[in-house]
Amino acid sequence: MYSRVTSKVQNGSIVLFHNGVENTPEALDKILTKLKTDGYEFVTVSELICWDNYEIDHMGKQYCVHDTQ
Repeated sequence: MYSRVTSKVQNGSIVLFHNGVENTPEALDKILTKLKTDGYEFVTVSELICWDNYEIDHMGKQYCVHDTQ
């Protein structure tokens, strides 16, 4: 689990962990420590979403559109 997550994460990744999975508590501490060391910041999903003035590209990725007026 540790190697899979830390080798594939990139800016903007959403990493989902399920409660009640046997190895999650042990791996989570190591994963978070490694990602913090690598300079990643952790935010809530709500902080990633543009609620107003956005566009969605052909791949389904959302972009905030900032008014230039």
